[in-house]
Amino acid sequence: MPRKSPPAGAQAVLRAISLLKAFPPERPEREVSELATEAGLTRSTTHRLLSALESEGLVARNPENGRFRLGPATVVLGARALRAFSLREMVHEDLEALAGETAETATLEVLSEGKMLILDEVLGAHLVGTSPSLGTSWALHATSTGKALLAALPRAKTSELLSPPLTRFTERTIVTLEDLERELSRVREDGFATVSGELEEDYAAAGAVIRVPMSEPYATVSVGGPRARLASPALRELGALVKARAEEISRRLGFEPG
Repeated sequence: MPRKSPPAGAQAVLRAISLLKAFPPERPEREVSELATEAGLTRSTTHRLLSALESEGLVARNPENGRFRLGPATVVLGARALRAFSLREMVHEDLEALAGETAETATLEVLSEGKMLILDEVLGAHLVGTSPSLGTSWALHATSTGKALLAALPRAKTSELLSPPLTRFTERTIVTLEDLERELSRVREDGFATVSGELEEDYAAAGAVIRVPMSEPYATVSVGGPRARLASPALRELGALVKARAEEISRRLGFEPG
């Protein structure tokens, strides 16, 4: 399908947009000459566009070296964009893909009142699987999503969310902060969390955190089902799959790994 030509009079807008996109995380400040070369523009045109963007706060100039960087107005626009989209709508197709690939139940969960709230779910195709649980909330320390989130948050925030003694749901539930911190260290290394019989005796799951720019993590994705089907190493393979999907969602939301 041939690429559509831009509307008449849009050339200056497209050029300005190309300049705004020319500030990758590894190069937050750029010389005018660099930007001109990269955008295929003359230096005078580039300077004129940058001056217009600067007047609106979309770029700013470092007074010490004269280089340009993204301005504070881009932060405001980014925050507005994040509030405008529906996380549930954006991630639903990912849940369908995970459920289709694994035949297990996939969920989108968010932190709400100190628990993980199931915001959306897609049930797996197995005849024996999990029951619908949309809208329910579960303890952070006994869920894969909760552990994934706790591992990604600053330790001070983690301490705020956890009040000992931790509730015991089964014989396998982690109930001490010391044991939980050891578990969270493993989660940080792996990039995903797992549970097996910790919330319910017969339930296992893997979860990973979704990251967004300029914000603490608050959402996760998971896949879960009966422990009989999700014993190790299948559970860890599931964890790697969920981690990859969570990273892809995070990239779509504009998160750039540090």
